[in-house]
Amino acid sequence: MTYKYPTISELSFIQVFGDQGTKAYIAAKSLKRSAETIYRIYRSLDAGHSITEYHENYKANKSKADRKPISLPSDDLDYIKEKGTLFLTPDTIVGRNEKAISSRYTLFTVSSSAPKI
Repeated sequence: MTYKYPTISELSFIQVFGDQGTKAYIAAKSLKRSAETIYRIYRSLDAGHSITEYHENYKANKSKADRKPISLPSDDLDYIKEKGTLFLTPDTIVGRNEKAISSRYTLFTVSSSAPKI
């Protein structure tokens, strides 16, 4: 099961539960969330952070978590474009012994824009 981040409305409910003094495990049951998630948000609120700050911190951390784009060296790109004009498929280009391509995955994503027959 994948983790689903709490929405702003859920964060607001958690804040209200915390202000009322509701135990985290009870709030977790009513929101159908993990108790650790509720405890984490309670700790953040106790540290003086607001719900908005908690959510902005999440978005900032999430933006850093994505995989960096893969790029081929320019000589590999030139070779692929040259062979792509000859209507060779990506697996044919990889199988040729003329040149070793540094990343086969990137080859397939780059050459998908090659002209089709």
